[in-house]
Amino acid sequence: MTKLPQIKTVTIVGAGLIGASWAAYYLSRQINIRIYDPAPETYDKTKALIQVMLTDIEAVNDKHAAKAANLSFHDDLKQALTGTDYVQENAPERLPLKQKLLAEIDALLPPDILIGSSTSSLLCSDLQEKCIHQHRILVTHPFNPPHLIPLVELVAGKNTASASIDIAYDFYQNIGKKPIRVSKEAIGHVANRLTAALWQEAVNIVAEGIASVEDVDRAIANGPGLRWAIHGPHMLYHLGGGEGGIEAYLNHLGPAQEARWKDLGHPVLDAPTRQKLIDGVLEEANGQSLPDLKQDRDKKLVALLKALEETK
Repeated sequence: MTKLPQIKTVTIVGAGLIGASWAAYYLSRQINIRIYDPAPETYDKTKALIQVMLTDIEAVNDKHAAKAANLSFHDDLKQALTGTDYVQENAPERLPLKQKLLAEIDALLPPDILIGSSTSSLLCSDLQEKCIHQHRILVTHPFNPPHLIPLVELVAGKNTASASIDIAYDFYQNIGKKPIRVSKEAIGHVANRLTAALWQEAVNIVAEGIASVEDVDRAIANGPGLRWAIHGPHMLYHLGGGEGGIEAYLNHLGPAQEARWKDLGHPVLDAPTRQKLIDGVLEEANGQSLPDLKQDRDKKLVALLKALEETK
């Protein structure tokens, strides 16, 4: 595997929310999709989800209209893998289950077909442990929802070939994703570790009575969250350093940053803290159902992505 192969057909293994979202994105890039799930009775729901997601994608950029004929569903794993060029595994986040499934997929495929796992926290070295052709197993973690959020985190295990990461990187970049290479395995990879760190302090602020759940969320959504849609934290601190950039910021405001770090909390999700979070979130939701909240999120994501697309 020394160059980017022609990936025209992708097999989605696991047809839940993430699998449907991946399928919609690939379809929007005119890639043939074959879907397998051990619960084929869910396929009607998956089809409906994909259609809604395709509408979202087209709203961002109408040149990405998918062809329904490119989508097929299969009750048999071997059949779903026949003739595929790439596999996107999206099983539940349970290591034994994923290990068994990846080993089954590995045994059914030629050794040059990459297998990407959509795990959010599991280590690639653990995932590939039961496979024979471990060189082609890698983590390809999308950020939810994958049909709208461009990020894909690529993580190698101890036996993953560097060429596999290179091929995956080129593939995702060529179809409009924003892949990153994670240089060292870590629980949660990169983005989930960053969001976990932020949420730790968000929980601490609520637990300590500094601000309510709603006000914490409002602070992020109407403050740094807007800037984070444009740049990451390092570049934003560079821009915040005045004419001297990041060097000036570190020289003049580094001590203030360290003081804030030392004052950050380490909350425990005990019963009282959990109840504060639950009550606060329900109050913030103000009676809106989870489907309504998700629909509102995706509607606003579409608007944001469309605006960013127009300023390229």
